[in-house]
Amino acid sequence: MTTHVPAHPGALRTRPGILARREARPYLHPYLAGILLGITLFLAFFLSGNGLGASGGMNRLLVLVEDTIYPEHIDRTAYLSSLAGGDRNPLDSWVVFVTIGVVIGGFASGWINGRIKLETVRGPNTPIRVRWVMAFLGGVLMGYGARLARGCTSGQALSGGAVLSVGSWAFMLAVFAGGYAFAYFMRKLWN
Repeated sequence: MTTHVPAHPGALRTRPGILARREARPYLHPYLAGILLGITLFLAFFLSGNGLGASGGMNRLLVLVEDTIYPEHIDRTAYLSSLAGGDRNPLDSWVVFVTIGVVIGGFASGWINGRIKLETVRGPNTPIRVRWVMAFLGGVLMGYGARLARGCTSGQALSGGAVLSVGSWAFMLAVFAGGYAFAYFMRKLWN
């Protein structure tokens, strides 16, 4: 049984259209979702020899754009030239396809389960512009942190944690500690 929760008064209204005509289905039980994620991770290791991850794919897409605009910089920077220097194609990596698959799969799942809608979820006293700026800044910080840590929560925590990498476990503890510490300062955006 699903319950209808009215949209927050400050949220943008959903625009009617083909994407918003479906009734939202309930979410999976968290234990079932965890089991399915574990099976997916196992199959990723078993079939491809690689775990899951997303920040590497985004990084390679950005390197593609940079290589198109300023290829001389790519060729002069050791890290970037290992991805796209000379005749190398930055999209020639399994992680690019994982990233594209996550976007397509997320969209398909949202559409099938009736959860695609245009809205900005925020606190009652938070302007929409502030919410978008904070979301952008949070994304930039998470992206920078993922590259600095040599992986995102999928690559480091899930894949690295599954193979008992000490660095991955330290990364995940730091993510949770940082998130709890920083939440104190961000709660006013939701209250």
